[in-house]
Amino acid sequence: MDRTLIAAIALDLGSTSIKAAVLDQQGNLQHIVTQPVPAIDHRQGRYESDAMEYVCIAEHVLQTCMTQTGEKPSLGLCSQRSSFLIWDKTSGEPVTPLISWQDDRGKSCCERLHASTNTLHTLTGLRLTPYYFAPKLSMLLQENPAWRGKLIQGEWLAGTLDTFLIWRWTNGAHFVTDASMAARTLLMDIRQQQWSDTLCHLFDIPRSILPHIKPSSELNLPLNIGLTLQASVGDQSAALIASLTDHACEALVNLGTGGFVIRSLAPGTPAFDGYLHTLVYQDNQRETRFAVEGTLNSIAAALAPYPVQDCGVEDLAQNDIFCLAEPSGLGAPYFRSDWGIHFSTSPAGLNAQQIAALLLEAVIFRVARILEDFHHHSPLTRVYLSGGLSELLCLQQGIAQCAPCPVWHLQQKEASLLGAALLASKHKIKCHRHAEEIAVLAGTSALASKYRRWKVWLDALLQT
Repeated sequence: MDRTLIAAIALDLGSTSIKAAVLDQQGNLQHIVTQPVPAIDHRQGRYESDAMEYVCIAEHVLQTCMTQTGEKPSLGLCSQRSSFLIWDKTSGEPVTPLISWQDDRGKSCCERLHASTNTLHTLTGLRLTPYYFAPKLSMLLQENPAWRGKLIQGEWLAGTLDTFLIWRWTNGAHFVTDASMAARTLLMDIRQQQWSDTLCHLFDIPRSILPHIKPSSELNLPLNIGLTLQASVGDQSAALIASLTDHACEALVNLGTGGFVIRSLAPGTPAFDGYLHTLVYQDNQRETRFAVEGTLNSIAAALAPYPVQDCGVEDLAQNDIFCLAEPSGLGAPYFRSDWGIHFSTSPAGLNAQQIAALLLEAVIFRVARILEDFHHHSPLTRVYLSGGLSELLCLQQGIAQCAPCPVWHLQQKEASLLGAALLASKHKIKCHRHAEEIAVLAGTSALASKYRRWKVWLDALLQT
């Protein structure tokens, strides 16, 4: 590669892997370097890993990628949202492990604040769940009263993964997070785009201990790793930047560890019908892009035990059993923790591939229902599929059969890396995507018919 044509470099701090790549001036990723994250200790609802090992791996993949450039381009950072830790300000050493967004230790805090659900949704655009930073930090401070004083006095610091790395890489000069990451903590008022006294009071978290909220782009922060940080954004926001234009007539379906269905919102337009109101990113002029979002929880975990790779579209709609495939409960717009993996009739007589087909149907139908809601609110002209699970031809074809508009599969890989790099690039490369339309096969109306019956079953289930 011509080393004079580097636009940016990107680092993706993922939940399962850490990746870095170079963006050339044609908008293509080059020299992608990937390593798995440190082992996650998962027990009794807690998900923890070694924060310093995570940092070492992140620095290694970044340095390996940088050796390919021969220069020091701008850095775009994207991070898993809501994973956080507490660390000692003097030594820089972690006080806690890296606590994953998947950790549910904030569950009792959410139960305590149930009566404040509407207030929380109005201010944050989110729903009250243990996934977010605030419920988990609130419980840590409740269980360890002495920690509060150390944080208030500035002896210790608490922040999401992006905050910790930026703080380390600026030698402690910048204790910051960007607006898109702050918006997923349950502590930021997304309308004012600042920490909320009301929310901090509800969670009993001192506002003074929180990092400074910065724009997502044009940060211009010199780092001690030889780069200048120009962009920092949540991983989902980065994927959206790479995959969709600002036009609200398109939607993105990302199917990975979890799933989300998202479309841009026109300025000043609120979310609707219980869906999340997502702050995608904020530029340095304080102009903010918003989106509406539906979510599917932990679908990869539901599918993992079954041979989903062996399922074809012909395996779908072969019986009248309906199911849900979200182990930790239904995501947006339902937010029902009482329904995890659930079948309308016992699947005891089915083999593994038949159960896999039912679980895939559940993912297809949940995605189609969200798209249908979006389309009813304002017509969609096109849907794009992305993420690892979207490579399954069965899911592609199933969603195309049930969706209210044409469905396309994004051929570009590493959308989060690409979005972070685009945001950091001084060349202002626009949305750069390669996609193929998914043709609906003839004679496949059975799945669409089952989808209509599934909606009736789900609506009845949600009434119980």
